[in-house]
Amino acid sequence: MKEPEVSLYRDSGVDIDAGNEAVRRIGPHARRTYIEGVLGDIGGFGGCFALGGSMKKPVLVAGADGVGTKLKVAFAMGIHDTVGIDCVAMNVDDVVVQGAKPLFFLDYLAVGKLDPGIVEAVVKGVAEGCVRAGCALLGGETAEMPEMYREGEYDLAGFAVGVVEKDRIIDGTGIRPGDAIVGLYSAGLHSNGYSLARRVLLGPASGLSLDSHVDELGRTLGEELLEPTRIYARALVELFEKVEVLGLSHITGGGFFDNIPRVLPSGCVAVIDKGSWEVPPVFRLIQRIGRVDEREMYRVFNMGIGMVCFVRPGLADRAVSFLETHGIPARVIGEVRRSGQGDEASCAPPYVEVV
Repeated sequence: MKEPEVSLYRDSGVDIDAGNEAVRRIGPHARRTYIEGVLGDIGGFGGCFALGGSMKKPVLVAGADGVGTKLKVAFAMGIHDTVGIDCVAMNVDDVVVQGAKPLFFLDYLAVGKLDPGIVEAVVKGVAEGCVRAGCALLGGETAEMPEMYREGEYDLAGFAVGVVEKDRIIDGTGIRPGDAIVGLYSAGLHSNGYSLARRVLLGPASGLSLDSHVDELGRTLGEELLEPTRIYARALVELFEKVEVLGLSHITGGGFFDNIPRVLPSGCVAVIDKGSWEVPPVFRLIQRIGRVDEREMYRVFNMGIGMVCFVRPGLADRAVSFLETHGIPARVIGEVRRSGQGDEASCAPPYVEVV
C-alpha cells in the first residue's frame, strides 16, 4: 500500500518515521552491552535472556526507578548523554543490595516530540551505564506523546533484573552489634534531592546559574549537577566472592535516616561517624546557601556516601582495600550497636545516629 503524502498522525504530533530512525540509531549502543544470555537483537516486541549458569536455586531480583528532577538540569544545559547512566545506576544498585548480579536493563523514554538525536544521546548514556554495571540493555520503549511534555523535555525511567542464589540473598538478618559499617563514596549528588538542590543553588538568593564557575567546586555548577551517579554493582558482585557482606543500603531518597534502617535487624542502631570522611563541597554549598538543617541534609542527600556495606569488624579493612582497587573509594564510617538496655531493647525498631 502506498504511504499517503500527508500523514494525519504526524500532523497530530506523532512521527512514526522519526521513531524508526531513533531505533536505528540506538541499535549499536545497545549491542555494545550484550553479554552471555542475550537472545535476539534490539527492536523486537520483547527482549529475551537465557538464565543458564550453574545456580541450583536462582532467584530473580527486580527494581524500577527513574532519574527525577535531575533531568531539568539536562534540559537546561542541552546535555543528554549522561542521565542514562543515572537511570541505570539507580536501578542496578538497588538490585545488587539483595546480593544479585544485574543481568539486564530496560528503559522507558517518554517525549513530547521525538528528536532522534536526543533519543540517541539518552540511550547512549543508558548503554554506558549498562557497560559499567556489567549488564545488558535488553530493550525498552520510546513513547511520543504530544502535549504531555514541553518542547525539548522528556521523562526517563527503567528497570533492572538480577539473579542471586537463594541461599546467598543478602537481607541484613545476620547483622549484629559490633559489625563495621563501610561507606562507599559517591560521585556527588547522584540522582536524589534535586528538587531541593535546584531550589537552593539556582534560586535568586544564590546568585548562581548553571554556567557559573564555582571555585569550591572547581568547575561550573551545571557540570557539578550533571555528574553521573557512581555505579557500584560490578565491584560489589566481585566483593561478594571475597568478603561476607551482611547487608547493604543504597543511599538514595531518604538519605541515611530512612535507608539504613531498612536493612538493620530489630534492636540495632547504626552509629555513623560524620567526621570519618570528607563531605563533598556541593553539599556544604547547599547547606550554607539554603541554611538547611544538618539533620535534613543527611535525610535528603547522600553527603558523599552512596552505598553502605555491613561486614564483620575483622573484614572491614579487606573490604575497603578490595573496593578501592576496583575503583570505588571507601572507608569505615561507623559501627552497629545495640539500642538501649535490657530485653526490650532487642525488640526496638532499628535506627541511625549521625554523630
